[in-house]
Amino acid sequence: MSLLKLCSILFDGITMDRFELGESTIHKDKADVSCHTTHPASVEEGNYENDSSHAYLDKQVPRKELSRELNMRHLCFLTLGSGIGTGLFIGSGNILSSGGPGSLMIGFILLGLMVITVIFAVGELVATFPSAGSYSHMLSRFVHPSFGFAVGVDYLMTWLIIFPTELTAACMIIRYWDKDEVVPKGIWVALIVAGVLTVNMFGARVFGEVEMLTTTIKMLSCVGFIICCVVIVCGGAPNHHYIGAGTWHNPGAFNNGFKGFSNAFAFAALAYGGTEVIGVTVGEAGNPRKQLPKASKFVVYRVIIFFILSLFMVTLLVPYDEPNLVGSSSSPRATPFVLALKRGKIHALPAIFNAVILLSVVSVSNTAVYTGSRLLYSMAESGFLPKIFMYSDRKGRPMAGFALLFLFGLLGFLVYSSSEDEIFSWLGSISGMSVILLWMCISLAHVRFRYAWKKAGYRVSDLPWTSPLGEWGSWFALILNILVLMATFYISAFPIGEAEMDGYERGKAFFQSYLSVVIIIVAFLAHKLFTGARFVRIHEIDLHTGRRDPHMDSETEPEVRADYLKPRWRRILEVFF
Repeated sequence: MSLLKLCSILFDGITMDRFELGESTIHKDKADVSCHTTHPASVEEGNYENDSSHAYLDKQVPRKELSRELNMRHLCFLTLGSGIGTGLFIGSGNILSSGGPGSLMIGFILLGLMVITVIFAVGELVATFPSAGSYSHMLSRFVHPSFGFAVGVDYLMTWLIIFPTELTAACMIIRYWDKDEVVPKGIWVALIVAGVLTVNMFGARVFGEVEMLTTTIKMLSCVGFIICCVVIVCGGAPNHHYIGAGTWHNPGAFNNGFKGFSNAFAFAALAYGGTEVIGVTVGEAGNPRKQLPKASKFVVYRVIIFFILSLFMVTLLVPYDEPNLVGSSSSPRATPFVLALKRGKIHALPAIFNAVILLSVVSVSNTAVYTGSRLLYSMAESGFLPKIFMYSDRKGRPMAGFALLFLFGLLGFLVYSSSEDEIFSWLGSISGMSVILLWMCISLAHVRFRYAWKKAGYRVSDLPWTSPLGEWGSWFALILNILVLMATFYISAFPIGEAEMDGYERGKAFFQSYLSVVIIIVAFLAHKLFTGARFVRIHEIDLHTGRRDPHMDSETEPEVRADYLKPRWRRILEVFF
């Protein structure tokens, strides 16, 4: 490569010379980049070994500094179980008490559809660019480098906050047995933090096996919960009392009108949060064309079975004015799932399922430590965090990341605050809003990628794997995310009970819901002012670096083309069955 051309790349004012996470470089001259793939072999063929401008190619191959011991079996179970925790079991109680069963179901169904479309979009992007496993990288590549940085900060913050959120929730769950707090809450926080960090210290494989076990228990428990609730609703419990849909009539389907409905989205997003992790990790799989549809099916099954059906059973058994419901009392005693089982008068079941909920919360804490430590490593690798977070021991464990997660875990001792419920609402709202912003950004990246792909003259059938919903699915998710943000802004500016609030309380309610938006705007502006990065136009989007081309494999090409030629309805149906 000539010196003149190298200088033109380094000083190109259109985009930054390096994407977020340091994984790739955008080249204005596409002739210098392989139009098919960045496999190490192509580096040798192009004689780029001594060319510093192509140093990113070394990072396209999975790095060895961190342990990579998770296989597809672990990843599938991680997909199913990552969100079955606080958002589902406790956050649903907050939604039910403030908005009623109608708001609860509509909120979870809408966000469930959004999650499915987002996962399809992630699958297509990661299958095409297997090295682009970072969402910040996707946004830097397809939208704006500063936007990518802001999303990276937002996503990292999500997992850092989820850890103390789960610890707070665990103490609320334990109170079911220990109402008088015979055992101090700080003891439980310390034990969970120590246990979670110990599991992660044993490495990725032990983490994966533990998550497989806990996910299996959670799935079996959710299925058992649905069956038990059906029996109770139909009058098969020991009291032989037919319940039906009585709670939807008395006290009613909705509470607090549109405000109650708008309040549902943040905690619903918290429940679904973590699903997108599979889209990142599957990008390192050997055959994403086969594995991505499989992973997508798991997401669909999880949304329908473990969220929609179980929550519908809850709404049939627990009225929104239940005095012991989490979120409706200053001293909550039980989650809506436990209260639902209590209606059946089967004495042992509520305690058993409460133990399952506690296990689920600890499991999500485990996932938060694992994911958060890896995100810290990636951000440090890109130069956005101190290099100390890149430190890993000889077994590939990010020790510096574990140390920071430990410090965030100490926020769990805020359970000693007199406003434990308020702390949980703060942490839950921040995490939920961060997830909503991430989904919106992913949808935007996929829409821009599709337009750039067509503008460059490529066919959709040239992609290794395509989203069954196409760019229209991402448009749906993008618009829905914007509407959710508007609804959340409304409930933040005009909260429930605003007439009884002073200025301080109203300001606190606003920032409780919209703090994530403020953080992402500040991060965007700071990065843009510091780097001078500019918006990436459609014709400037790099479609070559790190791309997996199905035409490189003559055996795979006919399969790709045959899948694309199937009717859209059939491709969508194959995702479900």
